[in-house]
Amino acid sequence: MKEIVVLLIISITLSCNAQHKKPSDFIPEGYVLYEKHFGDLNNDKQDDYVLIIKGTAKENIVVDNYNRTVDRNRRGIIVLFKIGNSYKLADYNYNCFSSKHEDGGGYYPPQLFIEFEEGNLKILYRHGKYGFWSYMFRYQHANFELIKYEATSSRGPITLKETSIDFVTKQKIVRENTNDDAESDEEVFKETQTHIKIDALIKISDITDFDERPILNSF
Repeated sequence: MKEIVVLLIISITLSCNAQHKKPSDFIPEGYVLYEKHFGDLNNDKQDDYVLIIKGTAKENIVVDNYNRTVDRNRRGIIVLFKIGNSYKLADYNYNCFSSKHEDGGGYYPPQLFIEFEEGNLKILYRHGKYGFWSYMFRYQHANFELIKYEATSSRGPITLKETSIDFVTKQKIVRENTNDDAESDEEVFKETQTHIKIDALIKISDITDFDERPILNSF
């Protein structure tokens, strides 16, 4: 009987603590909050949290090629579901994004954006005149799984190549501009469709570096 009472007390205590858990409680040691985003990711009409976190290691604060002190600690993502007044960890990847202060060569580095589309989580990189690439994740099987990848390569206003990979239908579509001398709206596209082979959907925690576009090189 005493054991049952003790278990009940522990259960109630844990339940009460969970109800008061804040999003900031999920940030691991050695990281700070960089950005936060809100949107419904599990169709329960409540705004869930997406936290972008950043490392704080002093050795990653360096002097760049322009003699500026920059913070090159990598960033990561934590996805939390809101449940009443509490939060539940849905998925995470602590080091999957580069810092904001990478060397962009002759152009600034790609810019990271977090968006919500029809209950899905979209991780988007825009690279100005060079185009963009994005990853669309859906929460299923207790993880955020990659369901679509899109990328566009550009030269200013001219689109050079468009790639779309649907991991649910296992279809890859590539549209390449064959008009090398095209001006704006003068592109001529050749479209190629192929069937991809994939045994299991990729989880958000599986991707080591979103910046490097590993998906584009894998299929």
